[in-house]
Amino acid sequence: MPKIKLYNTLTRQQEEFKPLKEGEVLFYHCGPTVYWTQHLGNLRGMTCADFVVRIFKYFDYQATHVRNYTDVGHLTSDEDEGEDKMEKGAKKEGKTPGEVADKYIKIFEQDVSKLNNLEPDYKPRATKHIEEMIEMVKILLEKGYAYTTDLAVYFDISKKEDYTKLSGQDLDKLLSGAGRGEITDPQKKNSADFALWFFKTGAHKNALQTWESPFQSSLVEKGEGFPGWHIECSAMSSKYLGKTIDVHMGGIEHIPVHHTNEIAQSESAFGVKFVNYWLHNEHLMEKEGKISKSEGATLTLSVIEDQGYTGLDLRFFFLQAQYRSKQNFTWEALEAARKGRKHLLNQIKELGEKKGEIDRDYKNKFQEALGDDFNTPLALAVVQEMLKSDMAKKDKLATIVDFDKVLGLKIEEETSSFEVPEEIKKLSEEREKAREEKDFDKADRLRAEIEDRGYIIEDTSEGVRILKK
Repeated sequence: MPKIKLYNTLTRQQEEFKPLKEGEVLFYHCGPTVYWTQHLGNLRGMTCADFVVRIFKYFDYQATHVRNYTDVGHLTSDEDEGEDKMEKGAKKEGKTPGEVADKYIKIFEQDVSKLNNLEPDYKPRATKHIEEMIEMVKILLEKGYAYTTDLAVYFDISKKEDYTKLSGQDLDKLLSGAGRGEITDPQKKNSADFALWFFKTGAHKNALQTWESPFQSSLVEKGEGFPGWHIECSAMSSKYLGKTIDVHMGGIEHIPVHHTNEIAQSESAFGVKFVNYWLHNEHLMEKEGKISKSEGATLTLSVIEDQGYTGLDLRFFFLQAQYRSKQNFTWEALEAARKGRKHLLNQIKELGEKKGEIDRDYKNKFQEALGDDFNTPLALAVVQEMLKSDMAKKDKLATIVDFDKVLGLKIEEETSSFEVPEEIKKLSEEREKAREEKDFDKADRLRAEIEDRGYIIEDTSEGVRILKK
């Protein structure tokens, strides 16, 4: 079987993957901060991680996948400045932070389901793991890696000699405060020291989400406050995967701050290597630059659905760029992806419905492509080569269905013919009528009833499609 070779951000080179335990992969992925609907750039990151998990499974690894939800502690600046994003979202909507998190977790999970991303094995929420974070901060204080001011508990980066090993930044410049701006806490030892715990005082005196802690400040009672963003992932990954894990993935923007800080606090607390392989996906770009919430982007899955595209059209678009490459989003590119997916399905429909044997030579080619740092565009080229070959149709069908374990395009479901029950058709027609009359609450109820009966409604440019769940 071909091997998996991946680009490790930590070593800045491509390496053959060697797991901690034979046949297993411990995989942690930085999930969303759930204060708003996730834009297409975030969804690309989630789908890139899904490709990676699927590929490991396709290579017969037992993958344990953890993807967290940040529902507290992520400030509007990644460098411990500004307002908590959850509180900002709560004030904007007139809800509690918990209600905001519940709302946007639900929307996010609907979106990634439409993209046909696999469910992680664990989806921990930061607010449910405060105890683990407090225990980790206690260890760092006891070991001398952290210190307390009146405003927060900080990690002292000068105590971690290889603090910049992931980012490659100049540690002396960080310690001198170069490029860091004004220090908002005069008791900080180094301007780049990062917060492990914020006390409910100063800029955060009106914080909506706080917990008691054993940490002491002369300005607050019972150490009341909330965790810093970085400690969350370290605490949750160690709880569900252990102190050393195989693979950690996230966006490239996390390298200099978030992931650098995760490494520092995890390795200092536990005394062992945190992650063997770091994977970072590049950004989804528009003409104006990267797609991000901070840039005011409004491109979400619902926006493209309103234009008649589906989650699977978007997934096929994402397949066409390797995760470490920037990908340019345009409506023309999405339309080309929609047509490409439709063409692929038409090719497969012509093969009939009788499956033969999986072709081992093409499976090896497919795995060689995927094993080259999860190269999905190269894998798609193998798909087309196989479909154009002189192989028997039934064997082509068996092979492409096998490939779909990675592609995740629901090929069997999308190409098989089935009779939609009359009662489901009637419910769909009622829903269409409700939509025409702009009774969207009724339309949503009817969609939910259809889904409860085992079917999925997709609104496309060609009309409504009814699929089996």
